[in-house]
Amino acid sequence: MSIEFTKMHGLGNDYFYIETSKYPIADPAELSRQMSHRHLGAGSDGIILVSPSDKADFAMRIFNADGSEAETCGNGIRCFAKYVYERKMTSKKEFVIDTLAGPNRVTLTTDNGKVVTVRSNMGKPRFERSEIPMLGPEGRVLEEELDLGNGQSVKVTCANIGNPHAVIFVEDATTVPLTELGPRIERHRSFPKRTNVEFVTVRDRQNMVMRIWERGSGVTMASGSGSCGSALAAMITNRVDRRVNVHLVYGTLTIEWAEDGYVYQEGPATEVFTGVWPS
Repeated sequence: MSIEFTKMHGLGNDYFYIETSKYPIADPAELSRQMSHRHLGAGSDGIILVSPSDKADFAMRIFNADGSEAETCGNGIRCFAKYVYERKMTSKKEFVIDTLAGPNRVTLTTDNGKVVTVRSNMGKPRFERSEIPMLGPEGRVLEEELDLGNGQSVKVTCANIGNPHAVIFVEDATTVPLTELGPRIERHRSFPKRTNVEFVTVRDRQNMVMRIWERGSGVTMASGSGSCGSALAAMITNRVDRRVNVHLVYGTLTIEWAEDGYVYQEGPATEVFTGVWPS
């Protein structure tokens, strides 16, 4: 069976979208490993399955490039919303997408039938160590030293916004050796479910720069949930305001921890091409 897919990206964080109503996928983890390979496959950060839902308007499943399943994906949510709206799978400009992290309500800004930006509700953040999850005594993880061995250590501030994030504040996030430090922190014994790893430089109270090593995918150009996790870490350490611009390699996301207690991310979504994958 050949599978039709659409490649989309949110600020460079790219995924293949597949409708399961047309193409039932028996082993999505293996398919993601094959399709996502940058040299032997079509090349992406993973695959996202578009499915009907009995609990929401749609259901979304995310599989990283290594085949592991993610709870949520901020960039993936925005692209998902664009995908279903522009294909007239819904006429709503506000609807709910079910994820492993729970329901995610999206609000679309459109122009002549095309989605320009998407604002999504990423849920309420969690900060307790057991909720990250991270081993150790109860309480929040605020700039806690993490021993990486060989005399190296970093200070992590942690948040969970549907998935785990370990945030390190540095002088220049753009020069951090992601491929060296990222996997060591992702798979550190302190994180039983592994973790996303973000390096952040705060410019001022409204702007910060972030680079990410994404759990299960490695270096990615952007991350919606990573931007949320980074912004939350900067907020609880009093580095930024409750609404902040997160500057990534190919653009900017706006993150707001609103008065209602929910975290919202807003940014663009882009369709690249549609192709067919032989299987």
